[in-house]
Amino acid sequence: MKQAWKIALLGMALLLLPVLWGYAAPEVSMGMVTGSTKGTYYQFGLNIAEIVKEKNIRLNVVPSEGSVENVYAVFKRPNTQLGIVQADVLAFVVRISSDPVLQQISQKIKMVFPLYNEEIHLVGRSGVKKFADLQGKRVAIGQEGSGTYLTVRLLFEISGIIPSEMVTIGTNDALSQLKTGQIDAMFYVAGYPVQLFINEINNSDDLALIPIQNEAIAEFYPQTVIPADTYAWQHEEVSTMAVKAVLVSFNFRGDHCENVGQVGRQIYEKLDWLQQHGHPKWNVVNLDASLKGWEQYDCVRNKLVKRPAVSRPAATEINPVLEAIKDVLQQ
Repeated sequence: MKQAWKIALLGMALLLLPVLWGYAAPEVSMGMVTGSTKGTYYQFGLNIAEIVKEKNIRLNVVPSEGSVENVYAVFKRPNTQLGIVQADVLAFVVRISSDPVLQQISQKIKMVFPLYNEEIHLVGRSGVKKFADLQGKRVAIGQEGSGTYLTVRLLFEISGIIPSEMVTIGTNDALSQLKTGQIDAMFYVAGYPVQLFINEINNSDDLALIPIQNEAIAEFYPQTVIPADTYAWQHEEVSTMAVKAVLVSFNFRGDHCENVGQVGRQIYEKLDWLQQHGHPKWNVVNLDASLKGWEQYDCVRNKLVKRPAVSRPAATEINPVLEAIKDVLQQ
């Protein structure tokens, strides 16, 4: 009997040794694909990486060309458990049911949280005053693989406006060409304030944010505004359209499911910190909001301790009409 007790005590001591020696669980390495380093996606990624450190998670925040690349990266790329994409890109993937690869992607990509409204920034030279003025102009629409590219193609399909050329280049190159007069306007879909426009445009460039007011487009995308003085060179409120940014993951099981759930729980519990210390767009994030056509990833949902409901003004659901997008793309 005494021998049995000795063995039991020895076993307990061995279990306690890692605690006494200050043992820490192995660091978890994860990846998150975002967007341009000067865009809002990337800043959100850095903010999330900061708050998950205390859970011993090292989140590698990877820049990308944007939403279209991100959807496929989360589906296929190694060590890429998270990504941010536009809701209209998700709608496009879900509704093109004839493509077997897109079918697989739509089944495996899961929503972690809806995030914020991304404003459609249209920046133009002095000859462009409104969206309709893009008829016959040279316009930068983002690189293929970006959410901006897909959104702008949809805008032109819906509105019937036909530029003389749709130039597929990234935002940095687009701004450089806009300043030198090689193009007449550029689009960038991103939540304001956008660092590129804060740091790289000033009054002497003679550029302006152009309003997007079009009845046909308004049937697909909700209207919003970019407030006056969001940028030092923009002194009046500008009407535009918006689309929702969404944090997504793959439908993992096992360890990755657990790890993504931990990240989701940390975002949920640290939202106040993010709103105080992160990108300004965190202040309009409602993590409890629903997004039409998307159910929250169960690995995240099961980790959350829901906060008591707080009375707040009703928010306009920022999500293009899925069937309408399908109809436009099939024309």
